[in-house]
Amino acid sequence: MKKILDIITEKMQQAFVDAGYDASFGRVTVSNRPDLCEYQCNGALSAAKQYKCAPIQIANAVVSKLDAKDYDMVEAVMPGFINLKLSGAFLQNYLEQMRTEPDFGIEKPGAGKTIVVDYGGANVAKPLHIGHLRPAIIGEALKRMHKFMGYNTIGDVHLGDWGLQIGLIIAELQERQPELPYFDSDFTGEYPAEPPFTIAELEEIYPTASGKKSDPAFSHKAHQATLELQQGRRGYRAIWQHIMKVSVADLKKNYDNLNVYFEKWLGESDADPYIPAMVNDLKQRGIAVQSEGAWVVPVAEEGDKKEVPPMILVKSDGSAIYATTDLATMVQRMQDWSPDKMLYVTDKRQNLHFEQVFRAARKSGIVKAETELEHVGFGTMNGKDGKPFKTRDGGVLRLETLISDMTDFVRAKVVENQIVSGSEVEDTTRKIAMAALKYGDLSNQPTKDYNFDMERFAAFEGNTGPYILYTIVRIKSILARYGDWKHLPIQEPANAFAKDLMLSITKFGPAMESALNSSAPNLVCAYIYELAGAANKFYHETPILKEENEELKAGYIALMGLTKEILEVCIALLGFEAPDKM
Repeated sequence: MKKILDIITEKMQQAFVDAGYDASFGRVTVSNRPDLCEYQCNGALSAAKQYKCAPIQIANAVVSKLDAKDYDMVEAVMPGFINLKLSGAFLQNYLEQMRTEPDFGIEKPGAGKTIVVDYGGANVAKPLHIGHLRPAIIGEALKRMHKFMGYNTIGDVHLGDWGLQIGLIIAELQERQPELPYFDSDFTGEYPAEPPFTIAELEEIYPTASGKKSDPAFSHKAHQATLELQQGRRGYRAIWQHIMKVSVADLKKNYDNLNVYFEKWLGESDADPYIPAMVNDLKQRGIAVQSEGAWVVPVAEEGDKKEVPPMILVKSDGSAIYATTDLATMVQRMQDWSPDKMLYVTDKRQNLHFEQVFRAARKSGIVKAETELEHVGFGTMNGKDGKPFKTRDGGVLRLETLISDMTDFVRAKVVENQIVSGSEVEDTTRKIAMAALKYGDLSNQPTKDYNFDMERFAAFEGNTGPYILYTIVRIKSILARYGDWKHLPIQEPANAFAKDLMLSITKFGPAMESALNSSAPNLVCAYIYELAGAANKFYHETPILKEENEELKAGYIALMGLTKEILEVCIALLGFEAPDKM
């Protein structure tokens, strides 16, 4: 289904042609003066230079060729603008098509394409903290947006599960429990099925071990354990499998609480087998060159405005680094899925890293020339005071604590205001809290830092998640009181408020397209805030259920129903849902 602006533009271009002018001058835009008109075309001003006549003369000639039935107003105004207001019949036909088409007739640019979204970035043996909030919910929203727009989507958490942190845990565990069979190089039996630690113990072991890195003896022991793990030492691989089992189960529980779900739980360890052959190939083909004992891939390009250093492939001591693993992960993904696009969601401080990796991937031919590579670098979530978010004792706040704090805050409001009955409190609280948390983050441009303000995010008024939910719940209530509404067709707007709402609905396709092209969930938030505002104004100014004319009432209800369905689709893309009451 074509976007409404494209349809209007095509009609305008044909009018230019019919009036004797080039079609290229017929581009229509949304008006920057909504008090005067809804859409405008300024092409006559440009055409005047080519055709050497007054712009108003061209504008009048074009207006005379437009089909008047499509417009409530079409006029040429000095010095040569063409102002448009769509007719109610035009809007009725367009929205009725949206109502009856699958997914509201939205175009599917991703049809037949596969995208891998790399987000989450969790590390095993470490609890999720507030720094994991943004990659989780931005990545989940982007994945859902791509899926809605037709892509086959593969979300990969890309676990940090293969580096020094594992060696540190092994070294610390050996100091605490040296009698365990994992440390006996002569042991040939079956290792215990149950891990020698709980998730709580594991989360204490790692920071303790990490604090000993300054001890040369312990550091050497941890590095040696890491090396032996990666070389396949049987006992250390068994410990690693225990760590993975315990950690992944805990991570899944926490991501579930955020409504974040990964199709793949792969990690650095899965890419490790691809590294030797990849490194050897890059060396043999001269893509990688030696520099001060290390092997690097030069990635600077002519025209660079700032220095882009070579990507280090193998350090001088022979070890691989993150860039090596990321490049090998691309090898794996191209072999397994041959994606048309790979999208990475990480801290924006990794911009240079991904620029180097992407260039190396293209230079080496690891990815096809037509494969899209994109890094969405997000900003920092700060406290209400604009300073880095810390616990009272100066530590990093756990993500589950942040979610719990938001839930407790919302629950108190739900109970105090008696929003729902006792049995519904927890489900309603959870949904409102998730909307407050996610919308509060996603309504900001991903690359920007923002301040986390629980009171503002959880408010039922203003540009907040709860306000969007409240709008949906209000519409649900109206529809429930009316009865069967899904078969009702869209009617012409009965008043100015209905028309404003209809015009907002027509912006759904363009908003989704812009959000997808910009990898910006905040544009979905901006759209539904506008749509919710138009819906609430229509509700306040129109006696929907009190309308005595049944045909008119049915038109109101059909419009409310379409609004609700679009709002519900949008919040699902953002990763939350509305309760039944609020």
